[in-house]
Amino acid sequence: MSENRYGRGEWAGAFGDLGTLIPFVVAYVSLLHMDPFGILLAFGLAKIVSGLLYRTPFPIQPMKAIGAAATTQATQNFVVTPGAVYGAGLTTGVLWLVLGVTGLAERIARITPRAVITGIVLGLGLKFMGDGIGMMSQGWWLALPSLILALVLLGNERIPAMFVLLLIGAVAAALEHPSLGSLLAGIQPRLHLPHWQLGTMSLSDFLGGSVLLALPQLPLTLGNALIAITEENNRLFPDRPVSERRVAISTGVMNLVSPLLGGVPMCHGAGGMAGHVRFGARTGGALIILGVLLTLLALFFSDSVVEIMRLFPAAVLGVILFLAGVQLALGACDFGPDKASRFVAVVTTALALWNVGAAFVGGVAVAVLLRRGWIRL
Repeated sequence: MSENRYGRGEWAGAFGDLGTLIPFVVAYVSLLHMDPFGILLAFGLAKIVSGLLYRTPFPIQPMKAIGAAATTQATQNFVVTPGAVYGAGLTTGVLWLVLGVTGLAERIARITPRAVITGIVLGLGLKFMGDGIGMMSQGWWLALPSLILALVLLGNERIPAMFVLLLIGAVAAALEHPSLGSLLAGIQPRLHLPHWQLGTMSLSDFLGGSVLLALPQLPLTLGNALIAITEENNRLFPDRPVSERRVAISTGVMNLVSPLLGGVPMCHGAGGMAGHVRFGARTGGALIILGVLLTLLALFFSDSVVEIMRLFPAAVLGVILFLAGVQLALGACDFGPDKASRFVAVVTTALALWNVGAAFVGGVAVAVLLRRGWIRL
């Protein structure tokens, strides 16, 4: 049994998923005015448990479809409130717990063609790369030299690329915002304790969050945070395999606990694992390190989260996200032995660039039509 490690590589790899974590946390706090304490505490505790449970860099990420819809108010006639986010988390938790306990999650994974999984993983990798480029475009003068330096240092155990990126980001943020240093110097730790959050959730919040936020997320989570992450983990760490049932149950449990603390819907994700691994993580120690840091940040510095996160410029986060996408895409190069499998993989990849949920449904549909002879190549 492989034990968790806490060396230099694990510390560097711990920050490999910041490209997705920080933008969503900032959006929830600044746009929905959610308490950062609950968000950070839920993420911190979930990461610690994930590291202890799986003993691989098994990531904890915000659910992207819910986060995007909530923070952009993309639900048309329904105003998304923190209570609606809590409702979405509870519904998500129940759904995934049922899928895991009943074995439905494993059955769905078993009947999903391998070419669909390959397409989803490759599409996710390319999408991460595209999103990373979009973030890098906010500061090319910083992003390009950072990317080149990170590429040169990848695999260097003495000088981990992540540490250099974080240092570059901090220096650039200080130069771009001269007042940031005095703001950070004035931060004083203040203890926050967990408190009940569901009192702010009305019946309307629960129903709206369930129907408009949680249900549209389901196919996306099925493709990325169940099937793709299981495939990625078992490919990279065959000595520490996971099952779809176990992943579904852990997704359910953490989403039932998160709203109680004031947290947001969370999932596992193949892109997050790619980011952790790309920068040196090989065990669950990386997740525990980041989880402890987030928990301490929540308990003592949650009043100053937005200021602290300004130390990570979008251009540098884009470099991290881009390299995570490269890592993920490299693991999905086997398109299958025949033309039909390659066709399914390519179609699924293209759809995944738009929406992973649509890619899962569309890829399975194309595979079925090919098998029945309704599509001829």
